[in-house]
Amino acid sequence: MTGTARGSLESPPARSADRVLHDYRVAYESRQASLIGRKEVFSGKAKFGIFGDGKEIAQIAMASVFEPGDFRSGYYRDQTFMLALELTTLEEFFAQLYAHADLEAEPSSAGRSMTAHFSTRSLDADGNWVSLTDRCNSSADLSPTGSQMPRLVGLGQASVVYRQLGLDGFEEFSRDGREVAFGTIGNASCAEGLFWESVNAIGVLKAPVVLSVWDDHYGISVPNEYQITKSNISDVLSGFQRDGEGEAGYEIVRVMGWDYPALLEAYARAARIAREEHVPVLVHVQELTQPQGHSTSGSHERYKSPERLTWEEDFDGLRKMRLWIESEGLATAADLDALEEAALARVHEAKASAWSAFTAPIASERDGLMKHLESLAAHSAARDAISAIVHTVNQIPTPIRRDLARAAHDAIVATRAEDTDARNSLKDWLGNYQAEQRDRYSSHLHSQSASAALDVPVVPAVLGDEELRGFEVLNRCFDAALARMPNLIAFGEDVGQLGDVNQGFMGLQEKYGEARVSDAGIREATLLGQAIGLAMRGIRPIVEIQYLDYILYALQILSDDLATLQYRTRGGQKAPVIVRTRGHRLEGIWHAGSPMAGIIHLVRGIYVCVPRDMTQAAGFYNTLLASDDAGIIVEVLNGYRLRERVPTNIDTFTVPLGVPEVLRGGSDVTVVTYGACCRIALEAAAQLAELGIEIEVIDVQTLLPFDTEARIVESLQKTNRIVFLDEDVPGGTTAYLMQQVLEGQGGYDWLDSSPVTLSAQPHRPAYGSDGDYWSKPNREDIVRAVYAIMHEFAPARFPEIF
Repeated sequence: MTGTARGSLESPPARSADRVLHDYRVAYESRQASLIGRKEVFSGKAKFGIFGDGKEIAQIAMASVFEPGDFRSGYYRDQTFMLALELTTLEEFFAQLYAHADLEAEPSSAGRSMTAHFSTRSLDADGNWVSLTDRCNSSADLSPTGSQMPRLVGLGQASVVYRQLGLDGFEEFSRDGREVAFGTIGNASCAEGLFWESVNAIGVLKAPVVLSVWDDHYGISVPNEYQITKSNISDVLSGFQRDGEGEAGYEIVRVMGWDYPALLEAYARAARIAREEHVPVLVHVQELTQPQGHSTSGSHERYKSPERLTWEEDFDGLRKMRLWIESEGLATAADLDALEEAALARVHEAKASAWSAFTAPIASERDGLMKHLESLAAHSAARDAISAIVHTVNQIPTPIRRDLARAAHDAIVATRAEDTDARNSLKDWLGNYQAEQRDRYSSHLHSQSASAALDVPVVPAVLGDEELRGFEVLNRCFDAALARMPNLIAFGEDVGQLGDVNQGFMGLQEKYGEARVSDAGIREATLLGQAIGLAMRGIRPIVEIQYLDYILYALQILSDDLATLQYRTRGGQKAPVIVRTRGHRLEGIWHAGSPMAGIIHLVRGIYVCVPRDMTQAAGFYNTLLASDDAGIIVEVLNGYRLRERVPTNIDTFTVPLGVPEVLRGGSDVTVVTYGACCRIALEAAAQLAELGIEIEVIDVQTLLPFDTEARIVESLQKTNRIVFLDEDVPGGTTAYLMQQVLEGQGGYDWLDSSPVTLSAQPHRPAYGSDGDYWSKPNREDIVRAVYAIMHEFAPARFPEIF
């Protein structure tokens, strides 16, 4: 039994012989599932496998201290932990391996994630929260290494927030902040920046987190010598060790992954410290093995020395636990042989059951298709071709749905010259089949609950006579939101004491307290992750990324985690995060970029709002706060000092998503834009009117979703000419706008002139007012572009002047 970085281990609750044998059986079943799963991949029944062999005993110990209400943010080798707590079954494990796209068979992701990507369901069938404190919880796994860490920050901080706020009526999310967030990560992923940023943030926030590092010495084939200074993560993090009880920092525990009793003691101590003292604990689980190597993509014999392979056999956790059980007299060798035989049979039974459940529905669908094809062949001149298609499908030992769709497609092509009832029936079958698969594989990109953002009732703004500066409008909106939503918090760089760099939260920390309006360090990736974890536990966060350019630091987490969360759980989890940021038209390379195309193409699953002023921004905040969808709101940076009429219903009015607004009517050219460019387009419209040209200026308002009512094409039907304007790079967001209108809405059919995109230069904006002027489109650029269109259309009426 090993010691810890400080102090001694404490004994866990006594574990009976029956409990020990149960633990061993779960671990043994998990190992056999890994071994058999690898064979299923090599047999062709599954595409890829990544398994938790070698980590079983440590995960049994972690599961022993996990309580209802706790959350896991983990590593894709945590299958034993999930099996130990019955958060997954062996049948579900194999169902995921086979990509069984049925929620009942594979509730973690409905076949959307590869094997060993686990989650529990936080929502009921209607998308409403279930009680998270009545169950053990696992946030949805993702593959990018280290990406589970930022979310862990917020999952832990939620307990701090609930303890600070003492909210009534939120018992389904927390019971006095006693919940612990358990994180797991492989030793090699500790080299990732996300790991270091998250470890630091957890320590700063004093979040009750137990972070386990599964250390098997390798990252695929690369040993620790290339991964971590000193080859030892707990040695490197020793400076994080707290000086004493009540002091800031971590408690660091070191334990060997093959030592069952020591692991139980280590986790008992770690969980107590985190749960009772709200002190984070790092558990460095050393000397683990990985008997099958990293994944089914390769063999570890290629990179491990014979000496290492021999050591791994000797120090395999299962072997060590069996020897310990025998030495303690808890069971005989014969008892354990019988246990292992029964466990192996159980795994084979689960595998067979999962395979049957996966293949049976497809076999039934194949039978239905065959009847259509047989009927078609009986009435078709292309019966030989159809018979060949039938033969091809019948030759496939275990067809998948793709095979059936292709067969139906080929049969329709083969009978293209015919018009029979049988062919039309097959076409109907294929159409219905395709629709079923679209739902099976593409649903729940956004919320499908009654609180979905697109279903929030529209409450028009009632503009009063009072005029305030833009930041004051936002301040009133945030004040009202904090007053009506006790679980709403806001945080970010300079948000707390300063009230953000543009004063939108001015005075609100003093009014509502530091727990609700707070400052944060310069760490965009974990700010976003913090918001995700908080939102997954019932807190409503507004997280500020100070400038639009800085969102790039968090873009991977936005894209891989938040944007995919509802999708990759098929509606089982949600994180209604609001990301507040600002940008456009400021001067300088790193404060005035407009990476909008990169954002909108990488965050599908998150709504992106681009309001032209702060009143519209306030309406978007109200809409998103009334919904359970995630959204990004990009405020116009140079609009905070401009005066606006304040809605008298600042606390209730909403702006609908996906509904453009016509800012100025016109009959000659449609100009489509958003954000800061709206004001510039209106300036250009005034000069164009002097030249006899009336442009219709349309503010799209949201890029995701985009014009759900096809209002822009209605304008194009009137003008027959269109300009897409923004300050992104050429081929960026303007190209997206053009594709949406001309292709998505059928706008191409209404064009009398070539469509024009008017964007910024293909570089970051230069510093200074002149740099801005020649880097981004301005009034004169718009006038010249529109006039050129009209000159080509009617040169006599609009002679060349530029």
